[in-house]
Amino acid sequence: MTDTDHVSTHQSQDDPRNEEILIYVNGALKPKAEALISVYDSGFMLGDGIWEGLRLYNGKWAFVDDHLNRLFEASLAIDLDIGMTRAEVFAALEETRAANNMHTDAHARLMVTRGIKTRPFQHPSLSRQGPTVVIIMEHSQPKIPRPIRLATVPHQRGLPMTQDPKLNSHSKLNCILACIAAEKAGADEALMLDVHGFVNTTNACNFFIVRKGEVWTSTGDYCMNGITRAKVIQVCQEAGIPVFERNYSLVETYGADEAFLTGTFGAQTPVGSIDGRQIGTGEMGPMTQSIRDLYKALVAKEAGE
Repeated sequence: MTDTDHVSTHQSQDDPRNEEILIYVNGALKPKAEALISVYDSGFMLGDGIWEGLRLYNGKWAFVDDHLNRLFEASLAIDLDIGMTRAEVFAALEETRAANNMHTDAHARLMVTRGIKTRPFQHPSLSRQGPTVVIIMEHSQPKIPRPIRLATVPHQRGLPMTQDPKLNSHSKLNCILACIAAEKAGADEALMLDVHGFVNTTNACNFFIVRKGEVWTSTGDYCMNGITRAKVIQVCQEAGIPVFERNYSLVETYGADEAFLTGTFGAQTPVGSIDGRQIGTGEMGPMTQSIRDLYKALVAKEAGE
């Protein structure tokens, strides 16, 4: 199997520096081998936690205020006291960045769980030792050798009264099962529908199509409230590109001129095929490239360049 037989939206260049990184664990910076949490931790035991992915460009965390807003909103939603202020969370990010001597092309995964449980059971009152806060920061340059192949799967992003798909929680089994189903079908990642059968999102990223000069994405009712997704909508609006959050079907998706994914790690990743059907030319299309350029300009502006 070659490296292009299967591709991930989080595929990056190998970087030996990542073997020497220091990881933030509850206020201490520790080498990989020593960055450990308890088997009684709520996140390990039950997936009881929330997280954010952030990307570093030229010494600045892109859209960090948006990420911290989402983190603290999620903490309110699941009644989890992070035990740190926004300023303290940001200081922890900067402390970890400085300790690892990172300046650009770095990715941070900031995780907060309900902490260590006194007994191995579900009730949140058993998590009595305060939250666990971990920051894993790696040198990370995306390396995706070809457009992504998607397969539609039966797994859905569900209704908010089950597990709200807008919540960036540690409980990712539904998305993992969707990804496994897509891999079994010979694709890279899964295209997931909403509860009404409309095209929604992938297991790891938000999803867009381009039809006749218009950019479409889902209504947002059943997908992660992606920050990169919101920025793509913003740059399209500012550039006068027609962009719509709407319901659309697989039939309309198969007939799209272009399709792409959005996420903090890969920004905009082109989609080459869906369910074995080539999308457009099968390569990155001109609209996707234009949006990528607009997004890069927005990131540069955010970084003060």
